[in-house]
Amino acid sequence: MRVVFGLDAVGANLAGGVLSIGNFDGVHLGHQRILETAVRRAGTVAGPLVAVTFEPHPLAVLMPDTAPAVLTPMNEKLIRLAEYGADAVVVVQTDAHLLSIEADAFVQDVILRLFKAAVVVEGPSFNYGKHRQGNVDTLRAAGARYGFDVKIVEPVQLQTAPGRYDVISSSMIRRALSAGDVALAARALGRPYGVIGPVVEGHGRGRELGFPTANVATPDQLLPAEGVYAGQATVSGETFPAAISVGRTPTFQGTARLIEAHLLDFDRAVYGKEMRIEFTAWLRGQEYFDSAEALQAQIAQDVEAVRHRAPTA
Repeated sequence: MRVVFGLDAVGANLAGGVLSIGNFDGVHLGHQRILETAVRRAGTVAGPLVAVTFEPHPLAVLMPDTAPAVLTPMNEKLIRLAEYGADAVVVVQTDAHLLSIEADAFVQDVILRLFKAAVVVEGPSFNYGKHRQGNVDTLRAAGARYGFDVKIVEPVQLQTAPGRYDVISSSMIRRALSAGDVALAARALGRPYGVIGPVVEGHGRGRELGFPTANVATPDQLLPAEGVYAGQATVSGETFPAAISVGRTPTFQGTARLIEAHLLDFDRAVYGKEMRIEFTAWLRGQEYFDSAEALQAQIAQDVEAVRHRAPTA
């Protein structure tokens, strides 16, 4: 897959195919359905499937104080977009100029002149142009006027409670993670939610309690609610079941939010190495314990809960 940074770097080899434009944060099941549809259409027009995404999220420019937290850092987003069929990804820097382009000018200058798109594939909530004035209806009208096909893909719905179905969206996944419901987030993503960061030195308290932990530097993406989770950790190409704590270590009067992972049947130094932490199930909330012994006993229970959930070889 080719990665192109900026609209100015788009060449003729990306023209004449299928175009899908969006933030793609999470690359969740809804995004995957859009990409699957785009892959099929690309096969009929014999052109590339080009995904256009933005960095940062447009709301980070328009309303930085209320911008949504990132689900998928750009490197992982690129990997996922390639996995689901994109031949090329164009990463566009979000700035005031981009956000000031009128909707019809965006169609003419980007969709037509730059990409010469034969087909544009989007979801029903797609907006474009200044003040989000363009939508799927104006896009269809533009397609009819200028001669490109438009395919609007129905959203994916997920049963979230008996008799209740919700449309999968990045916002829905953020709400689930913020409530600690990593299982629901995994269902919406089609995979466990993960964060990536380097392993840094901690206070060594886990080792003193008999459960050494890898302390992962807080990544620039959304963390699940504070609590203890079952999951897995991948480092140096190996994956291990893990008991994962997200929080401020109340027993030790901690104030900084930490990610600490105890990898089962693993005791090697990994300082400085990149670790991927994936969350699969909520175990409990953060608690204050009157003694280190009480905390030690609870951690032992947490580890056994993780071991019980871990797949057997």
